[in-house]
Amino acid sequence: MATSSGDISESKFLTVAEVAAMMRVSKMTVYRLVHNGELPAVRVGRSFRVLETDVDDYLRKSFYSAG
Repeated sequence: MATSSGDISESKFLTVAEVAAMMRVSKMTVYRLVHNGELPAVRVGRSFRVLETDVDDYLRKSFYSAG
């Protein structure tokens, strides 16, 4: 999540809409993932921001082989 020095200023934060577009799911699905703790997020005012690296990690962990 953070760089080796602990600085997250280089990190890219995405909106829920951007995450939904990236994952090709609805915004409600992203909100469910955030509220269930499956996708870490930061609350900024009334909206959420998700680190791009956290989205990548979530997608990487979600892969499974079918058959």
